Amino acid sequence: MLPAIFGLAGETVSAEERALFAACDPAGYILFSRNIRDAEQLRALTDQLREIAGRQDLFIMIDQEGGRVARMKPPLWPEFPPAARFDALYERAPSSAIEAARCNGRALGGILHDVGITANAAPVLDVRQPDASEIVGDRSFGAEPMRVAALGRATLDGLRAGGVVGIVKHMPGHGRAMVDSHKALPTVIADATDLEWDMAPFRSLDRAPAGMTAHIVYTAWDAERPASLSPTVIGGIIRGAIGFDGLLMSDDLDMKALNGPADELAEAVVAAGCDLALNCWGRMDEMAATAARLPEMSDRSRERLDRAMKTIAAGPDDWTLDEALATRDLLLQQGLV
Repeated sequence: MLPAIFGLAGETVSAEERALFAACDPAGYILFSRNIRDAEQLRALTDQLREIAGRQDLFIMIDQEGGRVARMKPPLWPEFPPAARFDALYERAPSSAIEAARCNGRALGGILHDVGITANAAPVLDVRQPDASEIVGDRSFGAEPMRVAALGRATLDGLRAGGVVGIVKHMPGHGRAMVDSHKALPTVIADATDLEWDMAPFRSLDRAPAGMTAHIVYTAWDAERPASLSPTVIGGIIRGAIGFDGLLMSDDLDMKALNGPADELAEAVVAAGCDLALNCWGRMDEMAATAARLPEMSDRSRERLDRAMKTIAAGPDDWTLDEALATRDLLLQQGLV
């Protein structure tokens, strides 16, 4: 198995993609709006990917946080609020906010499970900081680590109840970034004591099944390399200080925060300690070069992948989508002003 997650170019698997995927057996796939027309087409696409892989428990992920990060959109699917809505409710009714986040996660998990998606790149556990880049902004559950952890845990629980693996991000914390890592490489100069604040939600949820790294330089830990490429940050901070032993993937290797060919970056993030390299854009030349360069997935990484998938082996609970959405919406009404 190849320690990579690949994207696809369109709404079906092309003959060229099928040949590559069958030959290299990537650990999983990521889907975007370009891959989605409607529920029937999307289910057929995920079934195609499972057939190629020869396994039903295939890791197929999407970014469906809610708010401005949503690949499956109305009117075909419900609209989901950004994390900031649950933060606002927490100000008035913490227990209601936690239950609303759990119901929201259950509904998210339900719509994904129905179309054959098995993992969601959520929740965002980044602690919001004043004057930082808005790339996190309303995607965060708040500016206080305990609150972020509580709402993040509820979201993870809801996703799992819906039959989907949650992926916590962006480890070890993106909240202090002053620039958008999609556009440039952020450098965080906070000292190690201040960074304890950013790590706290990840430490609280260190048993999460999967996580994603941040393309950020943290000068307190490694002034030369972003976290995704740093054995010091991955081994010493994410695996060590945070204590995370779940499935760890890089953020998208095509983001402007990183420089270099995708295949070389994929090799570097795996060498640094990521279990999986995330290559999102479905470019055949990049994926073929990555497949040729990467080693076989390690036994330890395969065990982490299998462990993550086992958390949803029982399938979704017996809540319906309508029940989850209705309960969430009733609770969110308490946060209206």
